[in-house]
Amino acid sequence: MNTPARRRVTEDKSWVLEPLLELPHVIHAAVISGDGFIEGSSPGLTREAGEGVAAMMSALQGAGRAVTAAFAERDATLRQTVVESEQGWVFAIPAGENTCLAVFAGPEVNMGIVAHHMQVQVSTLGTKVMNSPARDLGSPA
Repeated sequence: MNTPARRRVTEDKSWVLEPLLELPHVIHAAVISGDGFIEGSSPGLTREAGEGVAAMMSALQGAGRAVTAAFAERDATLRQTVVESEQGWVFAIPAGENTCLAVFAGPEVNMGIVAHHMQVQVSTLGTKVMNSPARDLGSPA
C-alpha cells in the first residue's frame, strides 16, 4: 500500500510579496519551495494555479541548473531565470536554501526595477528568517 506524500507545513511568506505586487505591471508573485510547494502567493492567484506554478517553477529551476551545468561542464549556481511570452514575463530568483521567488508581469514591465525589488525582498526574507526564534522540537537538551 502506498502512503500518500505528506506536504510539509511552512510559515506563510506572502508578506514578502506585497512590495512587488505594488510595482507597475506586476500581476502575480509567489514564494516557492524547491520541491514544488507554495510558501506564499499573491491574493489573486487561485490555489490550483499556484500549485501548478509551484510545480512548474521547481522543474524550471532544476532545468536551468542542469542546462547551465551542461554548457559550463561544471555545477553552477543559478542566479535568475527569465521567461518571455506574449502575455508577459516570468522572473525567478533563488530566495534562500531550497526556495525561489517568482514574479509574473505584463509585457511592458521595467525588468530592471522588478529584478532590483526582487533582490531587496529576498534580502528581507533572509533577514526575517534568520531573526526568527528557533523552534523547540521536543528533543532532549
